[in-house]
Amino acid sequence: MALDDVKLEIEKSAQQKAAAIRAEADAEVAAIAAQADKEISAMKEREDKRLAESVLRLKRQEVSSAELESKKIVLAKKKEILSRAFDETLADLEAASDKEKAEVYRKMIASAASVIENPTVYVPAGSSVSAADLGVSKVVPREGIVSGIILENADGTLQIDMQYRTILQTIWDRELKSLSDILFG
Repeated sequence: MALDDVKLEIEKSAQQKAAAIRAEADAEVAAIAAQADKEISAMKEREDKRLAESVLRLKRQEVSSAELESKKIVLAKKKEILSRAFDETLADLEAASDKEKAEVYRKMIASAASVIENPTVYVPAGSSVSAADLGVSKVVPREGIVSGIILENADGTLQIDMQYRTILQTIWDRELKSLSDILFG
């Protein structure tokens, strides 16, 4: 029976050692798992932060892009409105009666009298305005002039372009900022 007691004692000792090794292994596994969880948590936190920054950057880019596109659309509309205003103004000037045009032409000639005395006046082809109507010695119809006049000195070295389109374009270019401010605030 002594052998059975020794055998039991060895088994008991082996079971205790095995339990101690298992407990030590379980503690080591728990420590490794805790360290892994800690590292995973830190990695997840870094990735979440990077993702949030990326999302924020993309949102800012998207908003900036949308604002730029919006400004382009508004600018295109403003340009369209200004262009239409220019065209309508020119059409109104061109649609004036021959009597009204003759009166305006006389004023144009008078305003240029200090630069060109007794000019040759080029008028639109088909115009019924005469030299007598304008108070000058010579009126010449010219293709290419839609409305307004061109004044030329006697030797042909100086011309003043007073066509409605030219005058309107000059004023338009000079006052575009003011016109835009008035129309669009």
